[in-house]
Amino acid sequence: MIKTPSPSIFRPEGGIDQSALKEHKALVEDINRRGLLRGAVSLGALTMLTGCNVTHTDAVQSVLKRISQFNDKVQELMFRPNHLAPTFPESMVVKPPRFNAYYDIEDIAPVDAASWKLELAGKIENRKPWTAQEIYALPEEEWIVRHICVEGWDYIGQWSGVNLKQFLQRVGADLTAKYVSFKCADDYYGSIDMASALHPQTILATKYAREPITDPFGFPLRLRTATKLGFKNPKWITAIEVTNEYRGGYWEDRGFNWFSGI
Repeated sequence: MIKTPSPSIFRPEGGIDQSALKEHKALVEDINRRGLLRGAVSLGALTMLTGCNVTHTDAVQSVLKRISQFNDKVQELMFRPNHLAPTFPESMVVKPPRFNAYYDIEDIAPVDAASWKLELAGKIENRKPWTAQEIYALPEEEWIVRHICVEGWDYIGQWSGVNLKQFLQRVGADLTAKYVSFKCADDYYGSIDMASALHPQTILATKYAREPITDPFGFPLRLRTATKLGFKNPKWITAIEVTNEYRGGYWEDRGFNWFSGI
């Protein structure tokens, strides 16, 4: 049975009180942005779907999270592990790349390459830390692909670096594990599914437009995958873990879809 909206969510003049969804704004916008339920997520729709009063924030949050998790599962099922994302000519590359972070560019704390090390953890046989020099000495590959931000903007970028699958094989990672997670020099963190980590276009980027990436863009090491939205590409990486435990991510733990494939 469909339950009609509780009168408590209506303003006296007859409009719906949108303030009840403020704390759920990220989830609602993300679900709409992904398109599976575009136009369906609203106060009225949530009330009819759940039979709950949308002023009951715990209930609304629970429903939104379930919808978001459903969205993740659908994207995961649709993901094609060996299907390549479109590539572009070098003439379309934007130089320099666009800076994006959850803080201003003036607040970046530069990484000291001399003391930087890439720590390895979890289901990896050889957990010896890697120096920047050792990473930069590994074979490289280059991809010119589109970076798509969850905010709606994009640009064509030219990224070079170490193929992540080959790196994981080199260090004896368990490629049957579920997740690869990342920690960064700032307090950012993230994780991706193993299938995306093993995708042919997923690299640990060390260069942009054939020059070493600089401080604003992730020096000395960042993830660059052509199959994910921009926030799934952590910068200033300091640690990689292969695990069966879900580690979430900086934005995912604040309401955004975890899979976030494109």
